[in-house]
Amino acid sequence: MNNQNNRGTVKVVNGRYRPEGKFHIAYPNTPIYDENNKLMGVTNPRDLTHIHSYGGEAIFFESLKDGKLLGTQCNNPDCEHTGNIAIPFKIHCPDCLGKNTVIDLTKKAYESATVHTFMITERTGAFNTLEKPIRFINIEFEGVDTILMSYMSVGEPEIGMKVVPIFKTVDPTFTILDMSWVPKGTADDQLPEGFSFSE
Repeated sequence: MNNQNNRGTVKVVNGRYRPEGKFHIAYPNTPIYDENNKLMGVTNPRDLTHIHSYGGEAIFFESLKDGKLLGTQCNNPDCEHTGNIAIPFKIHCPDCLGKNTVIDLTKKAYESATVHTFMITERTGAFNTLEKPIRFINIEFEGVDTILMSYMSVGEPEIGMKVVPIFKTVDPTFTILDMSWVPKGTADDQLPEGFSFSE
């Protein structure tokens, strides 16, 4: 029988991960029969918990719960691409390998975010938690050198459409799913539960 009482947790002590509890929980096997009631095999389900370290990107995911969209900028005067702004978040400049400066792009997103391209899908990979159909969008920002991939939770995307970010500030997951996009002009009462505009 499944025992969830000692489910795994992780703390950081002196800069090191300290896992406690069970990270691999086995469930009872279930027989698999064919149409003639002949035993063909068994299911062998397992509940696995993976530890995913954010490292220097933790500030990006934590900022989403506060309604902030952070990016980075290369400020190395010796870099050929100094001043380049990146989102998604890049800890190091891919050109000079210097450490980037964290910058707040929330205002820029509200002023200039535009749908660059989009894709709507009814089929998704394993562990998807988004409601289908999913409206994936690639977003460009004025003055930003990269394009961000995300999803729209309200409306139908169009190339060139002005969009604004919304943030899961209630019960955040601390993943990229804590940020979504809606057409500019969307009302507060149209937002998904737990999401809000930046304050």
